Amino acid sequence: SSEATNFDRIPAADSLALDPKAAYLHFTSNETIHGVEFQSEPVAPEGVPLVCDMSSNFVSKAVDISKYGLIYAGAQKNAGPAGVTLVILREDLLERTPSNLPVMLDYKVQVGKASMHNTPPCFAIYIVGLVLQWLLDQGGLEVIARRNAVKAEMLYKTIDESGGFYRGHALPEARSKMNVPFRMPSEELEKLFCKEADKEGLIGLKGHRSVGGLRASIYNAVTETSVKVLTEFMKEFQKKYG
Repeated sequence: SSEATNFDRIPAADSLALDPKAAYLHFTSNETIHGVEFQSEPVAPEGVPLVCDMSSNFVSKAVDISKYGLIYAGAQKNAGPAGVTLVILREDLLERTPSNLPVMLDYKVQVGKASMHNTPPCFAIYIVGLVLQWLLDQGGLEVIARRNAVKAEMLYKTIDESGGFYRGHALPEARSKMNVPFRMPSEELEKLFCKEADKEGLIGLKGHRSVGGLRASIYNAVTETSVKVLTEFMKEFQKKYG
């Protein structure tokens, strides 16, 4: 755990005590509150399936799914509206499904019924289909990943070059390309920042309620132009109040 440093990094691989007899190794690829992201997958012991919650960076970049036993992701960050969960499951793991699971938690039932054991949220699934088609039309995940890298670099550069007026939370090697938390010299300035940003149409910049501060979430749908507008606002705000 990186709790001792307030979750500003990904635990080093050599610090993980992995059990070679574990049923699976689970990790969350991107953590939205503190803004840390795995830059590569942890390596599970031989024979231990890798399981990942990719809810907050799913379809933000290409992923080698052959490394995984199970990937699951809530659609609501990048892929569509809330209410849909996307699951990529290695078929051999279906055979390990316990017989005493509730039906709605049983992937064998879901696979056997083509995800329609019960009435699915049809409209939300339809929107996910439109988003995935949009991704293909843009050129696929490689193109989206490049755009996301440009957006993140633009924002982190503004923070890093502010002389401490803006302070990023995560260490550079662990920085998320989806969620960028940062602080300012005082909470009063942070409140003023949000108030003036709202007037410019820059909304949702208040940090997560559990940690405070500020946070820019720059998911796929956020354009490079939008991030540029934010960085220009940040520079002007610093000139005015720094």
